Amino acid sequence: MARLQLHFPEDQYYFSTQLTVRVTDINGANHLGNDSMISMISEARARFLYDFGIRETAAGGSGIIVTDLATTYKAEAHARDQLLFEVGVMDFNKYGGDITFRITRPADQTLIAMAKSGFVFFDYRAGRVVEMPEDFTAKFARVNFLD
Repeated sequence: MARLQLHFPEDQYYFSTQLTVRVTDINGANHLGNDSMISMISEARARFLYDFGIRETAAGGSGIIVTDLATTYKAEAHARDQLLFEVGVMDFNKYGGDITFRITRPADQTLIAMAKSGFVFFDYRAGRVVEMPEDFTAKFARVNFLD
């Protein structure tokens, strides 16, 4: 039994993208490796942000950095599986929030994994965390904000 339980509201997913499990993503146990899943989650995050016009590193010196990642695995994925990454945001605070992921295999509707990636806005020039820009929060009006 997993020590960590991840459950996200159905109405908080804003974006979806498909990625294919490559042969090079397979580990010694003949399924999708943890390191490759993290790379796929990162790619899904980058596509999500790009689709919403958000640059992970902005020309002005500030951008988004990942602060943590939690992943729970529910089923194995194998080479050439098409995986659907549904991406959302939640738990905003003054400086950032969480990007959430539901990863399924549409061919058989199997839930492969759930993940949650914390992020903050960071000024790379000053080397410090900064407040979340208002134009970012405006893109996600349904998100519940925390103080």
